[in-house]
Amino acid sequence: MTNRTLSALIFTLLLVFESSLPAMAIVQASGQDDPLLTIGGKSVDKDELIYMLSKGTKSEPGTTGMSRDEFDENLDLFINYKLKVREAEAQGLDQTEEFLREFESFRENLKAPFLIRNSLEEGELRKAYSRMQEIIRASHILLKFPPNASKEDSLIVLRMALKIEDEIKNGSSINDLAVEYSDDPSAQVNKGDLGYFTALQMVQPFEDAAYALQAGQVSDPVLTNFGYHIIKVQDRQPNPGQVHVSHILVRIDENAPTGEDIAKRKVADIYNEIQKENTIWEDIVKNYSEDPASSQKGGILPWFSVGSMIPEFEMAAFSLTEVGEVSPPVRTRYGYHILRLEDKRPVESFEALEESIRSRILRDSRSTMIQSQVMAIQKSRYNFDENEENVAKLRAELANTTKAGFSQALTAKGLTSDQLFLLQGKSYIAEDLADYMLEVEISLPSKSSVFDAWYDRFVAAVLNEAEESDLAANNKEYRMLLKEYRDGILLFSLMNEEVWQKGLLDSTAQRAYFEKNIQNYQWKGRSNAYIVKVLDLTQLDAARKALKDKPLSEELIASFESSYQSSNSLAYQTETGLIEHSEHPVLSKVDLNESYQELETNGHLHIVLMGEISPAGPKKFEETRGLVIRDYQEYLDESLVESLRKKYPISINPKAKEETFIALNQ
Repeated sequence: MTNRTLSALIFTLLLVFESSLPAMAIVQASGQDDPLLTIGGKSVDKDELIYMLSKGTKSEPGTTGMSRDEFDENLDLFINYKLKVREAEAQGLDQTEEFLREFESFRENLKAPFLIRNSLEEGELRKAYSRMQEIIRASHILLKFPPNASKEDSLIVLRMALKIEDEIKNGSSINDLAVEYSDDPSAQVNKGDLGYFTALQMVQPFEDAAYALQAGQVSDPVLTNFGYHIIKVQDRQPNPGQVHVSHILVRIDENAPTGEDIAKRKVADIYNEIQKENTIWEDIVKNYSEDPASSQKGGILPWFSVGSMIPEFEMAAFSLTEVGEVSPPVRTRYGYHILRLEDKRPVESFEALEESIRSRILRDSRSTMIQSQVMAIQKSRYNFDENEENVAKLRAELANTTKAGFSQALTAKGLTSDQLFLLQGKSYIAEDLADYMLEVEISLPSKSSVFDAWYDRFVAAVLNEAEESDLAANNKEYRMLLKEYRDGILLFSLMNEEVWQKGLLDSTAQRAYFEKNIQNYQWKGRSNAYIVKVLDLTQLDAARKALKDKPLSEELIASFESSYQSSNSLAYQTETGLIEHSEHPVLSKVDLNESYQELETNGHLHIVLMGEISPAGPKKFEETRGLVIRDYQEYLDESLVESLRKKYPISINPKAKEETFIALNQ
């Protein structure tokens, strides 16, 4: 449910169920910061009403603001709303397990757009989408670290990377050097040429470096989890989007001495066959393609974008421009391909790709980077001050401690009161960390020590709590939104218990209400009638023949319906039943004493067969139960509001009321 939806829901509930409103006491304002009103001793700030009305009653451009009468009406609705929230609190509905669970779920969703992490994620999403507008072709040389590399080993690899960078910048071919030096196994085949790629297809440091280079430029050594890379961008182009192709594959028998020649001759013969007039592509594919996954489906492959296929195949696919165009044979490591273009489409909109981009970002190293940035900002904003000496001591003392034995080890070593850090002036000690470890059930990486793993998670949790507290205290929009949802849940709970379920399930009370208000549930004069609207005038005589001079009966209606439905179902529209004739567009114009009539109304000829006439009179309960339930629920709601107005004294601050009115009309 969106924020705007809930706001609309709350006011819809109020507008449906509130009607007449008694007068209330007006008290004199005593100061600038006085509340707008108090209900049963609890104050309500004017900002809350301004917030809700500004969301729910936006004026059209060029129209005047809210009138005095509209404002007073909305203020009364708001008071009724707050009365119900007040009663829900008095009944303890805000302490139930169901409420706490639902509100916590809402809070998790509501706070997300306001958090530091959200703005950083949004920045990464936009950056990734912006990069996706381009494709880059690059070559690289990878220098891996030896197993269990020392710091000196890493420096040796870095010096080698710098040496290779200098060679490339002095004119040496990166592709030749890739064959000689690269630890990427594919370099022996592709000479370090990675083909074209776009955003989110390489690890982040590699992508960042590549997108920072122009065509022809060479990077400094780039460190990733694989080692050091030297990158040279060969080309940059606008992203062509996605392509849809079908293909024919001719495989090469690597074990046959002439396997290459045989495959080459076969694919040439197939290509020549395709050029012939009246050749059917699907038949050629079925007869000759050696790709079992696609040969029986016309060679159709899934849609793909740049960076999804091997470079040779991809370049051939994207070079096709017209739907139906066929490529010359293309050699890849799988054999020879002939491609046909089925369709193309541009890069999709940001809105269409947003969730896909988000999912990919949260699965790669960017997620860790974002979390690091979030914590750095939080630490700065909330005055985080780590006691580095104590943390180092605890790390050493507890290096071999398990989670289960952590608290006991702290006590045994006398470390429970050792300070870990200060946050907003509050001290957090080792015992706080131990308590956190007992409360939280999570799996953490086994590579790091128990202290390091849990300490990092504890710091993150405390920082997140500080940010949320800061939001609730200082972000007015978030605070109002949170209160709106909280009160909305309470309103719904109270209405469900006191009005909706009671009105729906208490059949005895429904009947009593019905009998007491029987005057509201009256039939007007009704006629048993069969109305035939003639849509096809060529079928008028057939209808006359079937219906004229015959008494109205179920058998007659069934016979006529069956006949025209089977022969010409569009010739007529029919209506039958016991119908109040005074308001009916056709029956209000007929002579109630004539059994068969024809009359024209609303541009159509109607045939009407009249049966028994029933005079005006009271409805049976079963005939109007739905309307009775609705009315009874409205009655329960009015009674609830009336009782709450007696139970909780209401005081309005005239000065704050006027300030609210002015604020809503600015």
